[in-house]
Amino acid sequence: MVHTLDWHDWLERQRGNFLSLDIQRLLDKLPSMNLGQMGHDEQAKALILECLAEISETEPDWTYLAARIQLELMYEESVRNRGINEPYAGLHHLIELLMDEEIYSSNLLTSYSKQEIDELEAAIAPDRDHLFTYIGLKTLGDRYLARSKSGLVFELPQERFMIIAMTLMAQEDHSKRLDLVKESYWALSHLYMTVATPTLANAGKRYGQLSSCFIDTVDDSLQSIYDTNTDVANLSKHGGGIGVYLGKIRSRGSDIRGFKGVSSGVLPWMKQLNNTAVSVDQLGQRQGAVAVYLDVWHKDIFPFLDSRLNNGDERQRTHDLFTGVSIPDVFMEAVEKREDWYLFDPHEVRSVMGFSLEDHFDEARGNGSFRQRYYACVENPDLSKEIVPAIEVMKRIMVGQLETGTPYMFYRDEVNRMNPNSHKGMVYCSNLCTEITQNQSPTVQEEQYIKDGKIITVQEPGEFVVCNLSSVNLGRAVPAGVLARLIPIQVRMLDNVIDQNSIPVKQAQLTNQSYRGIGLGTFGWAHLLAQEKIAWESDEAVDYTKEVYEGIAYYSILASNQLAREKGSYPLFEGSDWDTGAFFVKRSFDQDSTWNWEQLQRDVAERGMRNGYLMAVAPNSSTSIIAGSTASIDPIFKKFYSEEKKDYKIPVTAPDLSAETYWYYKSAYDIDQHTSIRQNAARQRYVDQSISFNIYVRNSIKAKELLALHLDAWKQGLKTTYYTRSTSSQGEYDDCESCSS
Repeated sequence: MVHTLDWHDWLERQRGNFLSLDIQRLLDKLPSMNLGQMGHDEQAKALILECLAEISETEPDWTYLAARIQLELMYEESVRNRGINEPYAGLHHLIELLMDEEIYSSNLLTSYSKQEIDELEAAIAPDRDHLFTYIGLKTLGDRYLARSKSGLVFELPQERFMIIAMTLMAQEDHSKRLDLVKESYWALSHLYMTVATPTLANAGKRYGQLSSCFIDTVDDSLQSIYDTNTDVANLSKHGGGIGVYLGKIRSRGSDIRGFKGVSSGVLPWMKQLNNTAVSVDQLGQRQGAVAVYLDVWHKDIFPFLDSRLNNGDERQRTHDLFTGVSIPDVFMEAVEKREDWYLFDPHEVRSVMGFSLEDHFDEARGNGSFRQRYYACVENPDLSKEIVPAIEVMKRIMVGQLETGTPYMFYRDEVNRMNPNSHKGMVYCSNLCTEITQNQSPTVQEEQYIKDGKIITVQEPGEFVVCNLSSVNLGRAVPAGVLARLIPIQVRMLDNVIDQNSIPVKQAQLTNQSYRGIGLGTFGWAHLLAQEKIAWESDEAVDYTKEVYEGIAYYSILASNQLAREKGSYPLFEGSDWDTGAFFVKRSFDQDSTWNWEQLQRDVAERGMRNGYLMAVAPNSSTSIIAGSTASIDPIFKKFYSEEKKDYKIPVTAPDLSAETYWYYKSAYDIDQHTSIRQNAARQRYVDQSISFNIYVRNSIKAKELLALHLDAWKQGLKTTYYTRSTSSQGEYDDCESCSS
């Protein structure tokens, strides 16, 4: 351990660990720093600041030396608070201490014996703490490690990873459980993967749930609208981000019980959700995060698109909600051809036409159920409608995107065509971060009655989507060649989240069990390309995207298939695209492949799938920082920048920045976005759900250029696009922390 005034000797001992750094430069500064006049912690913090000041594009490794100093502080505080002799001593004692503090759950000690916990303590590898950059360690320590209620440091990084592994494997067969815990710890501690923020923060603790985010569908009734508001509040309280589909709600001016023109449309209900998002925060850390989606044919589409703008009538604004538009192929065709577009009231469509337009999609490009019913609505003289140029709607979409980054784009026909569980339902929208696409339906209250002095409410539960996320660190796992070992344990961990989780909304719990949907994703794509010396704007990058994501998809499907052999398929497997083989046929997996997709297709048909939904690529900004890589599939902003926190700035360089990788890191705003779309189209083929895909543009972009990007994304089969990030609004976007994985 380091003690007061030992920093000179400590730095001398670091020379062998940091051959790329001129540590003598720091040693020469020590006399002028007057360390002797400071307390020990102040000395360490002063040295950290000196290390951070040395970080540059040519000397990025000072961040690791700063992290080592920060580790010494954390070790010393943990040792002092726990009453132990050295860091990482006494895992069982730590669990007892934090149980007494009412931080840890008692399940840790009821699930594992002291002998088992001692064996797991022996598997902890403290030297893996040295993998952290300073900002990664600081983020992990400040926000995720378990502390006492008074804020004292108890848990250390490797113990957080072990507690997560123990929590997720607690219900596994005892004959192999400890091996599975160790394998999970191996994956986490090497930073080959990260779990989603709620799992990282809450696993093993008495409070908080483990899933990332949720999607609800609001029925066209007052009961459903207010029930959704309550569900959103409960989920937000427990740290979840929420997507809400509003497309079934009648438009402004619609009738209510036959009274004409009395409905006030979707905006008042958006105002209520906005207030809920602000007033019910996420575990006291940040305000709730809610995205609302509306169909582009809905009569309220224009006020919906204007709801986040910074000008206009404030009574019509919901600045704290994120927005997304559900877009059919026929709309994009009308935009491209400069044709008219028709807006309808969904309630009137149901009344006059006898069907719900939103319940259909085009089964093939250019033909299908949605457009047939859309044109039937257009041609029916008894149905009221508004006629607008399609390009005018698109212009309003793009104006909002350049000003606020939203709305997100949800290409509903492509999503539903490729939905592996279309035999059981419909996907109306995505989630807060646009990577989840799973079957949805509203929960409906059937009756309420009094029995034995109690009020009993009976509901028909809808499909309330749950997102269970984790991500492969491409920048570390692919070069290490560990995907074949990593992905099976990762899929098992995700599957176990479903059984370990406690969700405060019961219909979400039921949906979770029915589909057992998970979202295995990735981050570190820009990091990986730089290490492989592949230029972003190249055909080689597109080919490499296919190579990497085909392998991940193969291992993921194989892992879920093998889990199904062991534990059984998800309940709705029969008749799904997994069952019939349509999943593989739709994606032409056998063509020009080095993987044995044909055999895997037979295995899936014979033995099933544990998970109805499998892959989804989330934004994962904060967890990628912890893991020392780049976010999601995004390019970097800058090679060197300062990460601004509330009370300090931390210099950060692109990961593994060197003379060899320097030229392969290109700023997002200098990249031709059409090349990013090509990459993402190649990636989307192997991702059964969707991808948080940002479009980066300069504020000087012309409307026709932005339109060309959206048309390109739609034509190439992207299911969703996330933020449109323009240089004029840099820094104003708020990635969903829940989806960070």
